[in-house]
Amino acid sequence: MQFSLSEEEYLIQDTARKLAEDKIAPLAEELDQGGGREAFLANLKLLAENGFMGLNISPDHGGTGAGSVAFAIAVEEIGKACASTGVTVSVSNMVAEVIQAVGNDEQRARYLPLLTDGTYSAGAFCLTETGAGSDPASMRTRAERDGDDYVLNGSKLYITSAEYAGVFVVWAVTDKDAPKGKGISCFLVEAGTPGLVIGKAEKKMGQTGSATNEVHFENCRVPASALLGRENDGFRIAVGELAGGRIGIAALSLGIARAAMERAKAYVKERRQFGKAISDMQGVQWMVADRETELEAARLLILQAAALKDEGKPFAREASMAKLFASEAAQRATYAALQLHGGAGYIREYPLERLARDARITTIYEGTSEIQRLIIAREALRDQ
Repeated sequence: MQFSLSEEEYLIQDTARKLAEDKIAPLAEELDQGGGREAFLANLKLLAENGFMGLNISPDHGGTGAGSVAFAIAVEEIGKACASTGVTVSVSNMVAEVIQAVGNDEQRARYLPLLTDGTYSAGAFCLTETGAGSDPASMRTRAERDGDDYVLNGSKLYITSAEYAGVFVVWAVTDKDAPKGKGISCFLVEAGTPGLVIGKAEKKMGQTGSATNEVHFENCRVPASALLGRENDGFRIAVGELAGGRIGIAALSLGIARAAMERAKAYVKERRQFGKAISDMQGVQWMVADRETELEAARLLILQAAALKDEGKPFAREASMAKLFASEAAQRATYAALQLHGGAGYIREYPLERLARDARITTIYEGTSEIQRLIIAREALRDQ
């Protein structure tokens, strides 16, 4: 059993860490306060130029072909520096992967180079609706065939990167009479298409530097060639891609948690009470030990899921385990790190409150913790 990274993966990790420390981390606080958008987009372009927007995309289409393990360790390093940048990278890679997986040759040739080289700042994944979050099969967005076109009508909610995405992967019902989940199709809609309307930006608790918007389709006409995969096969596509996306969010969670614990460990070694550093106190040591053990377990779960994906083996259960465990470990790690800072952790001069806010959403998006438990239980019981 191989536990070390390959030479290429170490290089990707090192490159991601350096870019994160030099370019991304210095902008995190400004982004959190609502500024720095131009620099943020410049950083996305820089990441694309260094191969981070196509880590699991074939070199034939501008990607690095480095695989899911490389993707996970890169998102961890970027997320450690700035969660808003990390989630943007994760979702955009997911959009590229779904196009590579089910797109035809023309779609791959058209869109993948634009995503991987930074021409498009990002891609957007349009699945969630007001009444279709954990239950995406209940979506109401419609796509009706009209000659050589499809006409889309409906709305999507909580869409990451919608304001600056170049292409949207959109799910819509194409057969309203089909059994639930069977009449859904997937489409590629380019930014600027008439009828594609970017709604209000959400005011979020955390990851505020990442744009999150409503997206509306108002008689949005796209050619039949915009159909991604087969008609009425979209739900299967969504389920498959969400499993891969969970690896990214698990890695992002780990990055946020690592940032918090590194700050905490440095602080407790400097902070003195009762004549000694508080790191010498057993209660503090146990808090650190528990969190560090959980984060190492999270890392191994993430790498296991990513390795299975790279090997072409089933990985959905492992991805759900990694996402569930890493995101909930991140809640405990950011809480503990803030607690170890005492009153200082509650002051914005320290980044702990930002990290705690950034971590909170990781148990919700790409499938809530409750949904992950349902998936894991279903798979575990099926084995019996």
